[in-house]
Amino acid sequence: MTTAIDVDWTRWTVVLLKPDCIARDLVDPVLTWVGTEVTLVDQRLVTPTEQQIFAHYDDLLTTRRAHFTWVDVPADLRRTYVGRRVGIALGYAPNAAPRLRDLLGHYDPTHAGLLTIRGRFGQDSLRQAQAEHRLIANVIHSSDDPVGAEREFGIWYGPAHRHLLHPPTQGGQP
Repeated sequence: MTTAIDVDWTRWTVVLLKPDCIARDLVDPVLTWVGTEVTLVDQRLVTPTEQQIFAHYDDLLTTRRAHFTWVDVPADLRRTYVGRRVGIALGYAPNAAPRLRDLLGHYDPTHAGLLTIRGRFGQDSLRQAQAEHRLIANVIHSSDDPVGAEREFGIWYGPAHRHLLHPPTQGGQP
């Protein structure tokens, strides 16, 4: 019999290293920066399914779709993600989501500070993405908040990996 784990989602965040990060071989340097704000409990490369990527970007497909008039969002999500490797990582720290979001920087790398991940590693711009009728390539995503962390954990890890949701010991391992 398995016992349910009581999870404090304020201490967890899920990181998605986007295809542009993988293609440019930036996994190690980006995760090194991520590791300055959260303890990385798990990291892996995966090939997302359409179902996973549509669930992950559900807000772009529903509530925020009207903001993306220059792009066919479902088609671009398929083109960008389905069948291409992405990295996922699970981070742990007090106030994990907001502290990591600060480190990511503005979604448009041209507006992100140089001391942020997108400012340092991003090469795209919203202007360029709009001109090319596609979504912006900005290296990384992390959970917006505790609700997002729980939802994204379900998408990328699922119930079979709930054992990862234990606070890390001092050595950094769960």
